[in-house]
Amino acid sequence: MVTTVNNYTYTPTPTAGAGPNSAAEMQDRFLTLLVAQINNQDPLNPMDNAQMTTQMAQINTVSGIQQLNETMKSMNTQFNAMQVLQGTALVGRDVLIPGNTLWRDATTGMAGSAFDLGGKASQVKIEILSPSGVVLDTITSGAMDAGRNSFTWDASDYKNYPSLSYRVTAVNNSEAVAATTYSSDRVLAVGTANGLLNLDLLSGQSVPYSKIAAVF
Repeated sequence: MVTTVNNYTYTPTPTAGAGPNSAAEMQDRFLTLLVAQINNQDPLNPMDNAQMTTQMAQINTVSGIQQLNETMKSMNTQFNAMQVLQGTALVGRDVLIPGNTLWRDATTGMAGSAFDLGGKASQVKIEILSPSGVVLDTITSGAMDAGRNSFTWDASDYKNYPSLSYRVTAVNNSEAVAATTYSSDRVLAVGTANGLLNLDLLSGQSVPYSKIAAVF
């Protein structure tokens, strides 16, 4: 790194294996350079005090920013640890995530899920799909309000299917209403990736916490 103060340039000798410059190292180089300049200044043309003061203020600003960065890194590490600690409360809980897979109760044989409507609907059609996409059954509902809605369906006759899915078609009179479908899954473990809290689910998926629509 080449450092210049009042047109006096100092180039430190690179050190093999040296890492990023710390705030303390930068201050040491600056003071070394400043002392060298003062010792070698022309008595008939002394240093400009205002310019020297500005240079010292700049090096202090750089030092402060680096120290702030180190503090923020430490706080971020602590925040990530707190996220994981709080996330452990979700282990064993069921959550809603974007998708269209039906959950099934092995005891009762009932299946179901939830979806969001972008507006009020006068009629809603829910189609139950086989793994290959064949329509197995259709649930027709009357008016539904905008927002979160749920449904259940008797899946006891379809125990041999490894999975079932569904799709929602909603209209308000003749106008289509947007529908966002969700799948139910269970949280097995939590962790962090790229500073974000991630959930490992029973289905084998790993999703960020921001994708969770509901916990129950």
